[in-house]
Amino acid sequence: MIIGLVRESVMQCFCHTCRAPLPPAVHRRQASIGKVKTKPRTHQPKKVKFVSTEVRCQEKTRGGLCYEVILSEPEVKATPPKRPNSPNNNKNVSIQDIEDKLRAAEERRQQLELNKVAALSAQIMKIEEASRKKDEQTNNFISVTRDALEQKMETHIGKREAYIHELKSKMKDHIDTVEKTRLSLEQQCDEVRSALEEKMNSASHQRDENIKKMLERLKAHEEQVHRVKASNAEKFQQLETTIQEKLDQAKLRREQLEQEQKDKLRTHNTRAVEIKSFQEIRKTEVSTKMETKLMSAEQKREKEIQRKLEVVKKNNERQEEIKENIEVTEEVLKTERSKRLETKLTAAELNREKEIQRKLEVIKKNERRAEIVRQNKANNVSEPQTIASSG
Repeated sequence: MIIGLVRESVMQCFCHTCRAPLPPAVHRRQASIGKVKTKPRTHQPKKVKFVSTEVRCQEKTRGGLCYEVILSEPEVKATPPKRPNSPNNNKNVSIQDIEDKLRAAEERRQQLELNKVAALSAQIMKIEEASRKKDEQTNNFISVTRDALEQKMETHIGKREAYIHELKSKMKDHIDTVEKTRLSLEQQCDEVRSALEEKMNSASHQRDENIKKMLERLKAHEEQVHRVKASNAEKFQQLETTIQEKLDQAKLRREQLEQEQKDKLRTHNTRAVEIKSFQEIRKTEVSTKMETKLMSAEQKREKEIQRKLEVVKKNNERQEEIKENIEVTEEVLKTERSKRLETKLTAAELNREKEIQRKLEVIKKNERRAEIVRQNKANNVSEPQTIASSG
């Protein structure tokens, strides 16, 4: 098929204007020998008065010609001279002359036929030689073009195979790199997951330790409070006992003094009025002083007990507030840490999914490209077979 197209393109007219294809070459064996015509096959144009024209040819573009036809003014030609009429000698013509003329005409006719046959045979020989040369040229051209096309096809096939081999190697390298990146990404994801798990475990362990420490501190604080309460109670008891002892001692001393005064009053009856008055005054003074002292000591003891109780209440309230604050802070820290970990995990999962999606899209594109390359290879492999079958 390609050889026929090349042959037709070569055998076309080379004037670049008509582009009319020539009729196919007929082999001399296939050509039918008929009656040879002396007249030309093409019709001669009619004679026109406007004959003298001027044609200017100029190559304007590549592969084309530009013609300028300039018509000139009509020229008046002279009429050709007429031939003289043949003399009329028919009156004195005899039969012998007529036969001689007929014989001479027959000989001339035979000679003309022989000349025509010789010319036709020479023309046929020339046509056969030209067809033979043309066949040889066409065969040479076909062989040369076939060799060139085969060489081109071989080079094209070699280049295509090299290109396909290079593409396969590139695709293999790319697939290897994609697989390596996928494995590295999976390894990184596993490492990140393990690191997050370790962080979470360490954070939970540290939180448990902190909670344990806080509980131990609270227990120590409670023990300290109990100890302080016990020590305060002991101190209050000691104060009460000391105050009671002092009161008892004061009462005993007062009784002793009263007894002494009574004894003195019994012994000293003479000075009864003075001593009585003096004793009464002294008694009243001592009793007032003792009462004031006892009242002040009682008030001071009550104030000290009230202050101690207020301090204990404040410590208890502060301990409760500390417990509540610790619980609230622990809950807030738990929620914040869980939220942070959830956000980090979701972000890491989204990034990993996006990366995997992008890698999958790249792999799909490469697979589509490889499929297109395989289809082109199959088409290119089928084309030489069709060319060989058509050739």
